[in-house]
Amino acid sequence: MPSFEISQIGVVRNERTDIQDTDNWGAVRSTITVDERFGEACLQGLDGFSHVEVLFVFDQFSEPDGHLEPRPYRGRPDLPPVGIFAGRGPRRPNRIGVTCCAIESVRGRELTVVGLDAVSGTPVVDLKPVMTEFLPVGVEQPGWVGDVMAEYFRP
Repeated sequence: MPSFEISQIGVVRNERTDIQDTDNWGAVRSTITVDERFGEACLQGLDGFSHVEVLFVFDQFSEPDGHLEPRPYRGRPDLPPVGIFAGRGPRRPNRIGVTCCAIESVRGRELTVVGLDAVSGTPVVDLKPVMTEFLPVGVEQPGWVGDVMAEYFRP
């Protein structure tokens, strides 16, 4: 397979530093500082949107071994086994994360968001405004997911 390089466009700063503390991200306020190479106006217009998709790299995790066999979700034996692409955790091929976050403020190269599930120092590789026309309708998921994730974004 061909490989490629991705450069970070910015970095996350917040109060969360423990990569093992994986729940209750709903009230986490993060500031993403975009690299100066993009200029002071790089976020211009983003303040007209309510949400932004943040693409980032789980840089503090190694790529997992053993992609071949399904494993219980979040390592919990009470949950069904799922394949590597049926989960959203940090231990994944290429370690890419994506989260839809509420925009709190835009100031120069600084974007403050709420609900980003990335620890301080995490590299950001892209930002995309959330547009209604791109949102899915009729999303379905197994019943156990709602139960497990009930605590994930709780403030």
